[in-house]
Amino acid sequence: MNIFKGFPTIFLFICFVLIITDCFMVEADTCKPSGKLRGKKPPPGQCDSNCCEEGKFYTTYKCSPPVSSHTKGKLTINSFAAGGEGGGPSECDNRYHSDDEPVVALSTGWFNNKKRCSKYITIHGNGKSVKAKVVDECDSAKGCDSEHGYQPPCPNNIVDASKAV
Repeated sequence: MNIFKGFPTIFLFICFVLIITDCFMVEADTCKPSGKLRGKKPPPGQCDSNCCEEGKFYTTYKCSPPVSSHTKGKLTINSFAAGGEGGGPSECDNRYHSDDEPVVALSTGWFNNKKRCSKYITIHGNGKSVKAKVVDECDSAKGCDSEHGYQPPCPNNIVDASKAV
């Protein structure tokens, strides 16, 4: 009967190890590509920068890495102003935004079907932090068409920011 004396301690230890392992597995959970998109050559004068290449395959995503207090993203700079490289008005409010306004577009998964529209995110970098308003999506699932300015789909970890950020 002495075999069962240490059982509760061993059982609790095993449960603790399983819980800790599960926590790390959730944190390590990654976003897998959802497909590929074949690039089409844009019509003359229809693409300003970073244009799709004819026949090249671009990876698409419907998800982004899980959000936590230390999620890393790639910061890119874009213009959300009328006539800027961002294209049409922002998806959240159907407006253009001055380059002096701290606004961002998020990759498809982080944009989360407009659920992050008008919410503020905090961006940390170079020892500083700034709050920026989510106003648009950087589409990770589609691209290489007129709606997307003949640009490739965004990677799944993009925070596309105005110069004010």
